[in-house]
Amino acid sequence: MARRPAVTSSKTGTAAKAAKAPKAPKIPKGESHLALVRRARRINRELAEVYPYAHPELDFRNPFELLVATVLSAQTTDLRVNQTTPALFAAYPTPEDMAAADPEKMEELIRPTGFFRAKTKSLLGLSAALRDDFGGEVPGRLEDLVKLPGVGRKTANVVLGNAFGVPGITVDTHFGRLVRRWKWTDEEDPVKVEAVIADIFPKSEWTMLSHRVIFHGRRICHARKPACGACPIAPLCPSYGEGETDPEKARKLLKYEMGGYPGQRLSPPPDFPGKPAPALGAV
Repeated sequence: MARRPAVTSSKTGTAAKAAKAPKAPKIPKGESHLALVRRARRINRELAEVYPYAHPELDFRNPFELLVATVLSAQTTDLRVNQTTPALFAAYPTPEDMAAADPEKMEELIRPTGFFRAKTKSLLGLSAALRDDFGGEVPGRLEDLVKLPGVGRKTANVVLGNAFGVPGITVDTHFGRLVRRWKWTDEEDPVKVEAVIADIFPKSEWTMLSHRVIFHGRRICHARKPACGACPIAPLCPSYGEGETDPEKARKLLKYEMGGYPGQRLSPPPDFPGKPAPALGAV
């Protein structure tokens, strides 16, 4: 099977970048805030060229489906959620339907996502709250969303940014890992990370920045073995060398469309260059 090139860029191809095996840039010990902002924004511009199609990787058709899918995505992959939600939403298409669901039946439907008992409790609770307190509609304000059972700031920002067009920074494990590798912050607490990054980037960039960073973390800059030798932003990365630097070996580590494999969505956007993911149980 022919592999897709790792990235496309208007400046240089991945092969050319990888072949140079760049050394990590030297970040001044006392780097000023202005210098950090410039460096971070340059990385974001480079990621925008690499992932012009970056998008939320959960399948959804309305704010309620995105809210439910995001709650289900805790401690599992977006792929597994996307394979599970078609049957769930067929059974419970509205908050009113879900609030009246039989808990045991729901548990069986969402079992593949793990922690299905706790997630069932959250879904029943948030659906009842939407029905009773918000007229069956998902609210478009962070302060309202975080009051719903099972909904924290990360989930609220996902929904606001992708269902309502309200800018938000999604600090998941990938986002937190990468911003620390890039020395944008050394904070570990997601709320503190969000505050630091919000100070570096204009509000208009928050949602797309989140998508780009998470895309990069899932495809190239992995937790255990980042594909440094195939990374298009290697010349900008102060942590270059933590992973595989040999270009050929690094290319074998690429995931999803970067490695020529299916993505996580069963119904990806029209401009997505990868292959749709298979349905649950498909060979």
